[in-house]
Amino acid sequence: MLAADPGLGQLQAGWRTLVAMVTSLAVGYVAASALDVPAMIGMMVGGMMGLMSAFAVAENTWQRLARAILWMPFPYAAVLWVAAELHGDRVLEISLMVVALAFTFFLARFGQLALLTGMMLFNGLMVGMMANIPAPLVGKAFAIALVSAVAVLLTRLLLCYPMPREDLLRTQRAFVVEARRVADAAVDALDPDADQRRAVRRMARSLRRLNITTVTIDGRLAQPEVAADPDMAELLHRHLFDAELALRGIGRAVQELTALDVPPPLRQALAVGLVVARDTPLDSAQGLRPAAELIRRRADRVGQHPRGGGHAETAELAHRVADLLDSLAGSLAHWLSLGWSSPSAPAKVPFQPTVALERNLPAGSAAAPQRVLAERTGTSWRRAVPFVRVPLHAGVAAAIVCPITDAIDPGRFYWGLVGVMITLFGTNTTQERLRKFGHRMAGTVAGAVLGILLLHLVGPGHVHWTLAVIVAGLAFGAWGMQRAYAIWVVGLVVALVQLYGLTTPYGSMDHLLGERLLDNGLGILVATACAALIFPLSSRRITREAERGYVSAVDDLVIQLATRWDDPDAPVRLRGAARAVDSALFQVVSLARPLVRMPLGVRGRGADNRTALLTTATGHARALAAAADIDIDFAPRLAERFALIATTLTGSLRALDRSLAAPTPGGCWQRVSPLVEELKAELSMAPPGPRAARVRTALRELAALDETLAGYAESRGLTVRTSPSEPVASSPMERRTRALVADWATRREPRSTTGGTVPTPAAPSGPVLAATGEVRAAGPDDAPPAAARPATASAATTSAATVRPAAVPSGGTTVAGRVRCAEHPGGCAGWVTLIDARGKRVAAGPVQAGRYRVTGVRPGNHTLIVSAASHTPHAELLTVQHTSGPGPISHDLRL
Repeated sequence: MLAADPGLGQLQAGWRTLVAMVTSLAVGYVAASALDVPAMIGMMVGGMMGLMSAFAVAENTWQRLARAILWMPFPYAAVLWVAAELHGDRVLEISLMVVALAFTFFLARFGQLALLTGMMLFNGLMVGMMANIPAPLVGKAFAIALVSAVAVLLTRLLLCYPMPREDLLRTQRAFVVEARRVADAAVDALDPDADQRRAVRRMARSLRRLNITTVTIDGRLAQPEVAADPDMAELLHRHLFDAELALRGIGRAVQELTALDVPPPLRQALAVGLVVARDTPLDSAQGLRPAAELIRRRADRVGQHPRGGGHAETAELAHRVADLLDSLAGSLAHWLSLGWSSPSAPAKVPFQPTVALERNLPAGSAAAPQRVLAERTGTSWRRAVPFVRVPLHAGVAAAIVCPITDAIDPGRFYWGLVGVMITLFGTNTTQERLRKFGHRMAGTVAGAVLGILLLHLVGPGHVHWTLAVIVAGLAFGAWGMQRAYAIWVVGLVVALVQLYGLTTPYGSMDHLLGERLLDNGLGILVATACAALIFPLSSRRITREAERGYVSAVDDLVIQLATRWDDPDAPVRLRGAARAVDSALFQVVSLARPLVRMPLGVRGRGADNRTALLTTATGHARALAAAADIDIDFAPRLAERFALIATTLTGSLRALDRSLAAPTPGGCWQRVSPLVEELKAELSMAPPGPRAARVRTALRELAALDETLAGYAESRGLTVRTSPSEPVASSPMERRTRALVADWATRREPRSTTGGTVPTPAAPSGPVLAATGEVRAAGPDDAPPAAARPATASAATTSAATVRPAAVPSGGTTVAGRVRCAEHPGGCAGWVTLIDARGKRVAAGPVQAGRYRVTGVRPGNHTLIVSAASHTPHAELLTVQHTSGPGPISHDLRL
């Protein structure tokens, strides 16, 4: 649940709706009885307070929450009186509804409270016309609305109190869940008998979800009362960035290992290390270091074997996995601890937000259209276009739709207005509006079917059951709104069907729902057409503007890199700049997604290829930011050379920016990767060390970033050159090969190795039991010391009642035993994983009431890993010599 809903924002939205609707309906009913107002009017007025507070008020401080909720009754009651005074003048009523809708979109540019005011004005007019509230009852309706708002505020403070810091901690746990999914997929990818392509795809999906979660956390850090200390927020941001980078590196290394011949002992060590990484508790991240050390020792044996020349690359990748596990342990431990306490040392610079959130998710396509409007409306009357463009769309569309829907059904003409409103809220391109049209139509049909079934099930006359279904439908829709707009429509229509059932005969329900579908669809299509014709913005131009934003973010990263290496004391945030690149990529992807994805060969894949190039460049930007964040002291000559590299690259980025802004693309991209290679060659004479290694890594990633963006620039019409005077030879294959090498997600085809294989040592291979209960590395000969070697399971137990002979699988036996620890005398709950000498995960099972049981174990050396929620994962060697016998092999574990 945490992984699917980081921070539990969707679940909180559903719970908030449930609490607010139950409270407002109950208070509206009681207040109506006390003031001698019809119950339906009281519940409609009070219910609107609950509905709007749940959907439009999501503040994360109690002061802002109280201000918004208590303000709602005032504009609402004011327009109730206006609707009562104008009742009977149909033309004026409809005209006022059109103006109110346009005014709502106008107020949206002035902040959340202004938008809430506009929505309450529109809803008040709509309810006043629907309920036909007479003018003498408006004062009582205002009292009901005010009392309902106060009650909703109190219940929300009691049951839905805003806790942004706890939301951040839950989002941190969601990150850990996704990290464990990545580790688990990596274990599957290392399995020699598994479908590695499927495991790699699963790992790629987990990495994408992991990135969404990390960007969401960065956005949350800037919200009020989440991380009030800017130094702590900056440290959280840095450690989170490094943890994600380590996981991405592990995924990349494992993906490359799937194409190589990995010796069984090394494969087993990698599998054990990844299982330990998956199962390590949140407060024991340092437990990853022994597993990393074990992988290093195995990799050293493989690399130093006299006949192991064919495994040199394998050993190097294994070393990389071990180093990344160490990095992950440090980053994860510091990051999780900072969520609960203040930092022990201040950050170098305070945190500055680089990620904007929309509905608790990374922002999509909203920023690019605003920048396009700002560029095109710089002088004279066009300055007003950004303010009046969307209100004009809404007003014109409503003026067209209202007469048509009024002719269809005068009592429910507002359905068309609702279609106009939902189309223009939260959408910025024609593709997004048409996609919303599809969700609206599909959700209405599904909700109508489900609502009618529930209506027949509940039956007429059961008001309390009807109200329960209405509240449940709205809560379900609020929960699913962020997942898919169609889910919200399903819940809404289910609730409306119950409401219509109170006044509409069953036989007329199909006709009524058909009218609603027609009116909503008409409103959406007319609003889409108005948005496309009145002050139109080309979707292609918006997409190019989003790509300009991406190029600008990369340019800022390069500038900060040059500043960091030139002046170590400068207030530079390289990781923040790289996260801004991530955020810009989200905007590009949200705009590049087609309305309907056609099969390969039916249409061109230019947009997909460009998006893939930018995704690859983002990966290099992350790695560059993490590796380059060090203090270095270049010699003057080398400093001048790096300054030339940075200046040339920023010049190319600005040429690309001008090309994207121009109607006719053109310009030149100056490749700097040859200059970077020359600088790396000169730095190769420097003494080795961690700092030198990070400089080489940063330069390698800088060169890869340049090559990837050169491919993107070429796809956008720029000429790619190696030097100012010498054009690059036309070799598309060479450029394609460079892009593939730079892309970390590219999977190499399996190839055969020529070196001899490393024989499996006679001694049992795998991690050995440490006195502390953690996994530690084996000795140089991989044989555990006698004091730590567990007893070999050489014979089955004599208890035939535990396992019947028929339960023993062919070619395998059963291993069972107890899991004990000092803290839990009755037994620990957890999970057991068995890995054989080839690194294959052969069995797994739960630990229940302190006992475990795994079946299908074949003879040989195995590693048995037990994971419990309150303990660091514990591994022991297990040697199975035979599979005969009527019962299981007994092997107890102690944590």
